[in-house]
Amino acid sequence: MFFKNLQKVLRENIREYGMFIALFIIMVIFSFTTNGIFVSSRNISNLLNQTGYIAVLAVGMTLVIVIRHIDLSVGFLAGFLGAVAAVALQFWKLPVYVVIPMTLALGTVAGLITAFLVAQLGIPSFVASLAGWLIYRGALLLVTASTGTIIITDKAFNAIGNGYIPDFPDIGILPGVHKLTLLLGLIALVFFVFNEINGRRKKQAYNFEVLPMDMFILKLVFMTVLVGVITWVLAGYNGLSWTVVVMLLVVSIYHFVTIQTVLGRHIYAVGGNPEAAELSGISVKRLTYVAFGSMGLLSALSGILFASRLQSATTTAGTLFELDAIAAAYIGGVSAAGGVGQVTGSLIGAIVYMSLTSGMNLMNVDIAYQYVVRGAVLVAAVVFDVATRGKGN
Repeated sequence: MFFKNLQKVLRENIREYGMFIALFIIMVIFSFTTNGIFVSSRNISNLLNQTGYIAVLAVGMTLVIVIRHIDLSVGFLAGFLGAVAAVALQFWKLPVYVVIPMTLALGTVAGLITAFLVAQLGIPSFVASLAGWLIYRGALLLVTASTGTIIITDKAFNAIGNGYIPDFPDIGILPGVHKLTLLLGLIALVFFVFNEINGRRKKQAYNFEVLPMDMFILKLVFMTVLVGVITWVLAGYNGLSWTVVVMLLVVSIYHFVTIQTVLGRHIYAVGGNPEAAELSGISVKRLTYVAFGSMGLLSALSGILFASRLQSATTTAGTLFELDAIAAAYIGGVSAAGGVGQVTGSLIGAIVYMSLTSGMNLMNVDIAYQYVVRGAVLVAAVVFDVATRGKGN
């Protein structure tokens, strides 16, 4: 009975669980091929830090793709706004608490401009965002033309991409382990288990279909082990970084908005059938502004994370970010046809995508072959989407 239930759950939720299976396979393969270096505390910490700016972009890209659009401008928009932040800090001498909100506001405005071209003028999003790609590429070169690479010396700004959350004073318990990270992981686990149990009770109260009890317990055990292992690994090397904290906050906020609010339901309704959504009273234009404005905001945040991590703004910042974000979204289960996809899936997709890069780098695989592998994985993700569309939840 257990295996029959397991087979049924996997078959009906293959889109949701497929990415976890892929991530597990990738981690096992690279663990063996790198003699365990891939799963070391230091490498996992670096991997998550490298994933941060791509995951943030992938979250925004998820909403854009869900409503059946695309945004190619986000890569160089992130690079350009990272350079603007660097100029504001180094040359204008503005404090970091002014620079960050200013940069986020500029990103939102840039996203709304793209939305205006798409929603009001009817320009296809591919063309409108391609124009933005060219404009922001040129703007980045103009900003860095006189100085080249702009070194950022602000310690508070650089801590966003390189710093870690503080720990409790050392009192001899678990020496060398980041205890605050362990505590936060435990709190997250308790919250997850409570939320899952509460959600199951609510569904049963309304006679909604729920997982069989054995599958529900298996899910709780799997997620507990997964979060517990990741928490322990991170606690073994400096603990949670501020980049990971920002990434998790963004994913949590967007997950809540898309799953628990009317706005989120309207976004998926537009993605499922724009004409029907419009006839039912949903403003497709307004949601287009919301999706692209949000994308611009997260592009600015991505630019801040990247510039902070490098402690500089460069002339090539943002190159191929948009393609990495799109790939992460598709690998995470977003449908190319629109209307399907979750931001949590895009986070996993970003981790899968960056894990490939990290693992191949540790194996000293030539960059040319890395691009081939990443392209093949993207094709596989889209094929998987087409093959499973309508079969899962």
